[in-house]
This record gives sequence, C-alpha cells and structure tokens, in this order.
Amino acid sequence: MRSATSAPRGLGWLLLPALLVLALFLGSVALLLFHAFWGKDGFSLVYFRQILDRADYHDVFLRTVSIAAIVAVAAAVLAYPIAWLLWRLPRWRNLLLVIVLVPWLVSLVVRTYGWLVILGPKGFLNETLKWAGVIQSPLPLIFNDLGVVIGLTHVLMPFSVIATLSVLLQIDHRLEEASESLGAGGFETWRRVVLPLSLPGVFTGLGITFLTSMGAIVTPILLGGIRQKMAGTQIYQEVVYNFNMSKASAWAICLLLLSGLGLAFLRMVEAALVPKADR
Repeated sequence: MRSATSAPRGLGWLLLPALLVLALFLGSVALLLFHAFWGKDGFSLVYFRQILDRADYHDVFLRTVSIAAIVAVAAAVLAYPIAWLLWRLPRWRNLLLVIVLVPWLVSLVVRTYGWLVILGPKGFLNETLKWAGVIQSPLPLIFNDLGVVIGLTHVLMPFSVIATLSVLLQIDHRLEEASESLGAGGFETWRRVVLPLSLPGVFTGLGITFLTSMGAIVTPILLGGIRQKMAGTQIYQEVVYNFNMSKASAWAICLLLLSGLGLAFLRMVEAALVPKADR
C-alpha cells in the first residue's frame, strides 16, 4: 500500500516545473491585461483610444496584416515544391531535410544581415545587375516593405515545408496508382488527388507563418527601417524607447485580436476548400 500511494505523489512532484511555467505564463497574461486596462483612476480604455484615434497607427495595422498575409502565401507557394520533392525522394529525405533546417541553426540577426549584404544598394544583387548592364542605379530592395517580405519569407518558409511534408507523408501511394490506372496523367493525379489531400498541411503552414509574421520584430527593423513600422516593432519601441508598458500592452492586445481574426478567416477558407473527409 505504501508503494502504491507514494508513486502518484512522486509523479506529482514531476509536474511541478510544468505548473510553474504555466503559472508564469498566466501571471504574464494577467499583468498584460492589468497594464492595458488599468489607468490612474482605475479601469480605463485610454490607451486603446490613443491607438485607435491615430491614422498613422491604422497604417501600421494595415501594413502588419498585409505583409503577414503576403509572407504566408509566398512561403506556402515556395515551400510546396520543396515538400513535394522531399516526399518523392525518400532515400535523400533526411539529407534534404537537414539542408532545409540548417538556417535555423544560424542566428536570426545574422541571417537578416545576410539579406542586407545581398539586397543593399551596393549589395551582391544590385552590383551584379549593374555589371550586367541591366540597371543603371541600385534597385530599392531594402528599407521598404519588399525587403521585409523577402526576409520574413526566408526565415519562416521551413515552417511551411515541415507542415506540408507532414501531411504528404500520410498520403497512401495506392491512391496515385488508382488514379493512374483510371487514365489520369501525372499532373492530373497531382491536381485531383495529391493537392486536395495535402491542403490541410498547406493551411497549417499558412497559419503558422501568418501568426509569426504578425509579431515579427527583428527582421522588420533591420530590413524595413524605422519608417516602415509593423505592430511588433511598435510594441518594441513603446517598451524600449518610451518605457510605456501600458500602451505597449494595449498594442499587444490589439495585435492578438487582429491575429485571431486573421486565423479565423483562414479557417473559414480552409473549411470551404478542404473536403470534410480530408480534415
């Protein structure tokens, strides 16, 4: 009896670190809500009014959502052929997957500075185009929205690759054989069989990259510059430069609501495109 009762107690102690992390998370959320909704005179929405009453802040929200949507779609489109190649080459899958994941071993700041070297006014791409006589003056590839989209797409594309590949690996190859036996060609089999069955993975990648882009800070600051602000960089500025935790908390809640609305819209599109049998 003693050993039977002591075992659950021992397992309870093992859960203590997880409970501490959960308590820290819930405490942080409670502190965030307190700063956002509590002013000098008690409950107040003054910080949300400060955000919603400024037209330039509306532009920040619009830029954040549009860049996040573009990055999500671009990452999904570029990641699908890579995931399909990994699925089709089982002998080389592990090696190719390592190549896809190697950039994650490099610091985000280092990768972003690499794009500065490539896309800068005197970077590799502009100098090559000038040498070839294609352009006379450097193309504006950084310190604008284009630079942010390129940098975020490169950073987040492995998420889409893994999400799509995980679904492709679950597709039974006999379905392709059945399609081909009925007279369908390779492209027709992919369009009618493989693509519909892989859409759940594509939408999972879209959701991950969209949510991550919404809160991005480092890449927008380095490749977008000071003027091309996103919601994440605005929160960073309120905390680091203005020391206004209350306004930063209000920004974070607005960003959370926008992200939730964007994710809900994405789920609606997925429900309309993906057959119920495939979800």
